[in-house]
Amino acid sequence: MLQKGNFTEIDEEFICDNCGKKVEKLGYSCRNHCPYCLHSKHVDKNPGDREEECHGDLEPIGLEINNKKGYVIVFRCKKCGAIRKNKAAKDDDMDIIIQLSKGI
Repeated sequence: MLQKGNFTEIDEEFICDNCGKKVEKLGYSCRNHCPYCLHSKHVDKNPGDREEECHGDLEPIGLEINNKKGYVIVFRCKKCGAIRKNKAAKDDDMDIIIQLSKGI
């Protein structure tokens, strides 16, 4: 675990609460969401801190294109409505990324 300001870098495997697939470590940064369905879990107040009590399903609802970060997935928590954003990973399902991009 590496800490950089308000960012704690945690790269761990997990079972996706949405699709049930085993998600491997990313290997080059932090794994934030499932590469198969793009869902995430609302567990952080600041990236990697695991201090959020909500633990709701972060559903991908949109996509932004950032000149430095590339594709950025926009999530909305199904439990509390919070909006979160995270950079897409190299192994994310491109078909879902394309579907999200239709709203741009």
